[in-house]
Amino acid sequence: MTVEVKVPTLPESVADGTLVNWKKKPGDPVTRGENLVDLETDKVVLDIPAPADGVLGPILRQEGDTVSTGDVIATLEESAGAEITAPAPAATPAPAPAPASTTEVDLEGLSPAVRRLAAEHGLDVSRIPGSGRGGRVTKADVLAFIEARKSGAPAPVAAPARVAAAPMAVAMTAPTTTTAPAVAPDALGRLEQRVPMTRLRARVAERLLMAKNSTAMLTTFNEINMKPVMDLRARYKDEFEKKHGVRLGFMGFFVKAVVEALKRYPAVNGSIDGSDIIYHSYYDIGVAVSSPRGLVVPILRDADQMSLAEIERTIGEFGQKAKDGSLTVEEMTGGTFTITNGGVFGSLMSTPILNPPQSGILGMHATKDRPVAENGQIVIRPMMYVAHSYDHRIIDGREAVTFLVTVKDCIEDPARLVLSV
Repeated sequence: MTVEVKVPTLPESVADGTLVNWKKKPGDPVTRGENLVDLETDKVVLDIPAPADGVLGPILRQEGDTVSTGDVIATLEESAGAEITAPAPAATPAPAPAPASTTEVDLEGLSPAVRRLAAEHGLDVSRIPGSGRGGRVTKADVLAFIEARKSGAPAPVAAPARVAAAPMAVAMTAPTTTTAPAVAPDALGRLEQRVPMTRLRARVAERLLMAKNSTAMLTTFNEINMKPVMDLRARYKDEFEKKHGVRLGFMGFFVKAVVEALKRYPAVNGSIDGSDIIYHSYYDIGVAVSSPRGLVVPILRDADQMSLAEIERTIGEFGQKAKDGSLTVEEMTGGTFTITNGGVFGSLMSTPILNPPQSGILGMHATKDRPVAENGQIVIRPMMYVAHSYDHRIIDGREAVTFLVTVKDCIEDPARLVLSV
């Protein structure tokens, strides 16, 4: 029985997606739930699973096509028997059994699946262009040949097989050649390559430009002495990991410090909706994570109610999901404030861009030993520059600066996080 492979229901915030990578070819066996193709949306890459066990039939939508919920992208035969009986009328031409002797000779060295399909459809294998090693006919070639006959295409012409093989080969290799079109070398022999921008990258670029053009964005800077929190981490990291099963990092302290600062300055946790200001009574902190497909920002829901261990564990899970491409849209939707850490790449100073509709973002950077003055003495301390970009339409300079100072104070004296002072 033929089963249609359809695009599943997309989240409300996602209108459509682009097919980016077919995992299977026509004729390949598949199992229920197995990923057939990656669907790239504006936010995440989703899997489109096989709806049943069987053999993948013709692919109706190619890589690079834009699809939406309910679109049929391929068909699947639940069993070989169903596939054989369905196209039976196509084998009505009487002369088909005549070249049986020739077919039997050509079937030698072919797979059992190819032999069965050729025998039951009365096909002359010499007419089927092979895409396997040395021109060998594969099951996918036979299925494509049968489908061409069903659609009325003049595939089984009496011309030599190599003449028909040429356009078939072009059709099968087209998706791979068009994905990376190389431009001819210039007079100096230098090459260029033009590839389409991924939907995720295009969406990121669009939102960055929107943030820059639609907000009154300013950035204030400060520096943090990381020695107190580094000493605290070094003292308790082994005991912490033994008890909670997760490593004690610095991000948990910064999340806690940001939440404390947001409680004191609620405008930084707010957003603008038209001519209204929305003040949020909850603290959903976005943590920027690098993935192979670009920067993603999963959300720590109700971060004020999470312990350090829960924060560190959740961030670790987000990082692994980002690498695997398994982050869901729900995990990246919303957020009232964002933290980004360019220090993991060695950045010493930057001006982070807002993530609309949020009104603030904290940028962390690399920790470096620098000379600082303490009590009239020059000492070497591990210092980190931090940046707070904010929307000046809703946040005044005083609030923006004191917010960042509060974060600084909480990191330099972690006891403040416990005492809320």
